[in-house]
Amino acid sequence: MTSHIPLRKVAETLTTERILDSLRLTAEVMAGAGKPGARIGVAALNPHAGDGGNFGHEDDEILAPAVAQAVAMGIDAKGPIPSDTVFVRAIRGEFDAVLTMYHDQGQIAMKLMGFDRGVTLIAGYGFPIVTPAHGTAFDIAGQGRADLGATLTAARLGRDLAALNTARAPRALPADWAQAEVAPTLLVAE
Repeated sequence: MTSHIPLRKVAETLTTERILDSLRLTAEVMAGAGKPGARIGVAALNPHAGDGGNFGHEDDEILAPAVAQAVAMGIDAKGPIPSDTVFVRAIRGEFDAVLTMYHDQGQIAMKLMGFDRGVTLIAGYGFPIVTPAHGTAFDIAGQGRADLGATLTAARLGRDLAALNTARAPRALPADWAQAEVAPTLLVAE
């Protein structure tokens, strides 16, 4: 849902509409990648999905209504699910995608699942924008130590998505999504 913003700003950035739009975008991208009807787990913002308000109200007041609206639209979404279990459930096959609320909530899980093959996909532009999920590794550039796994996976994924989506028109995103800190990003482990 968010990218590079301070954690203290995440809650104020989330809205039901933005989450619903991200769920639609995730479903579209998954369908465009050959996985129509993808099962999407929605990671909670707060520990224990807010625990009935003990740890915040955002999960009940913002996330849950977005998930309910997505389900009413035919999107197979579940949540909010505590982030300490949503990825375990995804790895076990319950979800095809996980929508997270802040950058490292998704990045930590992604890097643990496949640091050497994780890909960041910037979605919603009608053409794929892919990079290795671990970044550029400038600190080891030129030393012969870099693992090209994620770079090669990103190139393959970009190629495959471009081939699948050649006839699709770019998807119009809300104007405020042009800001880098809220750009929709999907992390993919192949």
